[in-house]
Amino acid sequence: MTDKQDLLALTHMGETPEKYMKSVTPPVFMNSLHVFDSVKDYFAVDIFNDEYYYGRASNPTVTILEKKLAALEHGERAVVFSAGMAACAAAILAICKTGSHIICIRECYGPVQHLLDEFLGEKMNISVSYVEGKDLKEFEQAIRPETDMIILESPTTLVFSVVDLEGVAKLAKEHGIKTYIDNTYSTPIFQKPLDMGIDIVMHTMTKYIGGHSDLIGGVLISKDEEFMRKIMVQRDWFGGVIGPMEAWLAIRGLRTLDVRMQRHYETTMEIAKFLENHPKIKRVFYTGLPSHPQYELARKQQSGECGLLSVEVEGDVQDVETFVDSLKLFSKGCSWGGFESLAIAYTYNWSEKELEFHHLSKNIVRLHCGLEGSENLLQDLKQALNKI
Repeated sequence: MTDKQDLLALTHMGETPEKYMKSVTPPVFMNSLHVFDSVKDYFAVDIFNDEYYYGRASNPTVTILEKKLAALEHGERAVVFSAGMAACAAAILAICKTGSHIICIRECYGPVQHLLDEFLGEKMNISVSYVEGKDLKEFEQAIRPETDMIILESPTTLVFSVVDLEGVAKLAKEHGIKTYIDNTYSTPIFQKPLDMGIDIVMHTMTKYIGGHSDLIGGVLISKDEEFMRKIMVQRDWFGGVIGPMEAWLAIRGLRTLDVRMQRHYETTMEIAKFLENHPKIKRVFYTGLPSHPQYELARKQQSGECGLLSVEVEGDVQDVETFVDSLKLFSKGCSWGGFESLAIAYTYNWSEKELEFHHLSKNIVRLHCGLEGSENLLQDLKQALNKI
């Protein structure tokens, strides 16, 4: 059951209807600047205490969203960005310097790996060690004197590996290393990494926080107020601020986050169980299944699951193509976390090098189970599997 304080954060945190003619929803402050009565008033503005002068630095609608997200993750402050990758890049640049070393979960979000390998490595001489992440010894053995950051996802979002968050956080603190996690999969409803000792949480708000596939956004949250103030200033410098309309859409999405996540969880458990027992499915990757090798750790850290799972299809690549193309309710698309169901033949066009790096075959299909109802989705999956 969702914590009562979380429910209040989702619905009312940060909102002051008495300021907005008793409107039940806050307005969208579309202004780019604020004006003042005097020179002293202008230079007395404190953006860290809900005061405003220019939209790139702060915005009243954005502030409401940030208050909600900080409360949900039990953080001191949240700072929202124009995209998840803008938030991720801001965290890395705030922590690392030229010559830093990063330990990163091997199955991280693809663009994060591109940022690390193809940009920061070249421009800042930042080196990266990739670890599978299932064993704390991997992290310990990867630590170097210049290690400044550990980048995590748990669960990961292709084969759903789980990381011992408390263990990694404790190890990192012993070595003065900052920890960062992409918590988009679980949302603050089902997992709170800051309470397990992780330093920084990131969400791609494009997904479950928005929930309607109509916005792009990201957020960083931490218990470290001083660090988050630095992030807020850095966002101003780099211009990665989210627009007020997108912030308002995210506020709207938060109002139904709890009920949506519960429905995604219920639906996907039914589908995962069905697929696990289907003769044309070789493996199901989903941390909600007792057959998952890290099921107990997942239950310790997560109070629920989202709508995302992967399967390995029996047969050849043509069978994978037939299965995905035959789906009718599951649209073909790369994102997830909205109301709609999606399917993507994730490893279909991977190179042998990529397959070897992740120890996977070309037969991995990722599914996002939306809000169309489990019976409808099961019927769609059955007819598509029958086409193989």
